[in-house]
Amino acid sequence: MRNPRLAERYAKSLIDLSSELQQLDAVHQDMVLIQSICKQSREFILMLDSPIIAADKKYKIINAIIDGKISKISQTFIQLLCNKNRESNLPGIVSSFIEQFNKIKGIHKVKLTTATPVSDSIKNSFVEKIKAATDIKNIEIETKVNENLIGGFTLEMDGKLIDGSILRDLNDVKKQFANNDYIHKLR
Repeated sequence: MRNPRLAERYAKSLIDLSSELQQLDAVHQDMVLIQSICKQSREFILMLDSPIIAADKKYKIINAIIDGKISKISQTFIQLLCNKNRESNLPGIVSSFIEQFNKIKGIHKVKLTTATPVSDSIKNSFVEKIKAATDIKNIEIETKVNENLIGGFTLEMDGKLIDGSILRDLNDVKKQFANNDYIHKLR
C-alpha cells in the first residue's frame, strides 16, 4: 500500500542524515540507481509488495541486486526499511527523496514527449529556450517517445503542459466538426 506521507518523512530523514554526513550527492546517485531498477523491473516492485516473501528475504534479494553499487548510508537505510517492514514503500521513498533533492539544489524537471526519438542537440535547444523564457538555471530534461502524437511535442514542467502535437491539432479540428462551428458562416 502506498503512503506518500510516510515516503516524504523517510526521504526527509535520509536527506537530513546524508547532508549531515556530507554525502548528499552520493546518496542521490544511489536513489537514482534504485529508481531506475524500480522502473525497469516490474518483478522487483512485485517482490517488494509481496506479503508472502519475508522481510529478511527481501533484504537479501535487494542486497544481491545493489551490493557494491550504493553507499553504506543507502544500504543501511534500506536495511532499516526492511527491519521495519516498510520495504514496499521503497519506490515512493526514492521518488520523494529525488523530488526533495531537486528542490534543495534548485533543479527543475522537464518532460519532453515526442513522436520519434530526439537528438541531444534538440534537447539542448529546448533547455536553452526554457532558460531564456524563465529565470530557471538548472534544468533536467527527461524524454519520452509516444508515437500517438504523430508529430510535434508535449512539454511538461512544474505542473504546466505545452501541447504542440499534431494529435492535439487533429482533436481540435474533430471538435470543431462535431460542434459544427462553421455552419452558421455557410448560410
